[in-house]
Amino acid sequence: MGKPKRFVVVVDDDESVSRAIKRLLRSIGIAAETFASGDVFLDVLSSMPSYRPDFIILDVQMPGLNGLEVQRRLSGSGTPVIFITAHDDIGVREQALAGGAVAFLQKPFDDELFIKTIRTALEEGGRS
Repeated sequence: MGKPKRFVVVVDDDESVSRAIKRLLRSIGIAAETFASGDVFLDVLSSMPSYRPDFIILDVQMPGLNGLEVQRRLSGSGTPVIFITAHDDIGVREQALAGGAVAFLQKPFDDELFIKTIRTALEEGGRS
């Protein structure tokens, strides 16, 4: 039996961003599922205990729960988080990284940097 395919969750309220990230991940052999809100993602996570992505890509600003709140609710799960945002605020960046995020990227990000960040997160198992 082969190695199981890597699986990532993308939580972003901008559908075009989610589609682009999903396509980029697929190009490097990583399966992705997208969610338009943190609320929906957390509902799926709590209703399916076996649902465990390798890591989560979270937008900071979304309707309902923002990315930082989703990160807080995931605290202790051991699931690595990579933040993406169009609004780079140093305080938010510091809060995300202090909460255990493995990376914090500003949109629009360079595809090569994004792929390198993803590979590093997978290689390190999300530990930085």
